Amino acid sequence: MRLKGKSALITGSARGIGKAFAEAYIREGATVAIADINLEAAEKTASEIGKNAYAVRLDVADLSSIEAAVKAVEARTGGLDILINNAALFDLAPIVEITRASYEKLFSVNVAGTLFMLQAASRSMIARGKGGKIINMASQAGRRGEPLVAVYCATKAAVISLTQSAGLALIKHRINVNGIAPGVVDSDMWDEVDALFARYENRPKGEKRRLVGEGVPYGRMGKPEDLTGMAVFLASDDAEYIVAQTYNVDGGQWMS
Repeated sequence: MRLKGKSALITGSARGIGKAFAEAYIREGATVAIADINLEAAEKTASEIGKNAYAVRLDVADLSSIEAAVKAVEARTGGLDILINNAALFDLAPIVEITRASYEKLFSVNVAGTLFMLQAASRSMIARGKGGKIINMASQAGRRGEPLVAVYCATKAAVISLTQSAGLALIKHRINVNGIAPGVVDSDMWDEVDALFARYENRPKGEKRRLVGEGVPYGRMGKPEDLTGMAVFLASDDAEYIVAQTYNVDGGQWMS
């Protein structure tokens, strides 16, 4: 029960990694806002997880939606203790085929969404005066480039940089900002990723998924549950002296 009595908001948590985080936080004693652009899916997830989970509609690309979500958490629990910036989009294309629309869509969610969600949460935490924990979801893609994944890689590199800057800026308010950089995680998002690689690399469906899993030193792709230990740790009192770091949880794919 390392998070007993804490109030958390997890963006993009109706499914996949975000849902796994929510389930882990509930087990550790937190109350969790399942924040997602798909309110119906968020309500379904909240009902499955239990009475300490509740649904909040959130579009991280919309500032008014961000403010409304934070206010909903304050009204429900009295304040926000933990934020996980998990919502993200993926796309890929050769450099010569990247569109402005794809670029702007990914940066609006993955970077601006992370920044302004972090901003709204930290303002709430500062006003409350009890500190807090903010966890940004980066990626191994933010550690290095990939020929077909330039924009997504750039967004996740920006998340790592934002984590460093925000961590240094907010620790004086006893708000710890840190990040998690997963490797390849076998979640709903990988259905889309595999289909895109199949298109651009002329592969049969499922082959890219198999190949990347075989390439992980641990021996398989990650599962959402493989990330929950770090997410709980960074939100707990055990991480009080950790500031502006991004941790690789990737089965040995990247060493830093």
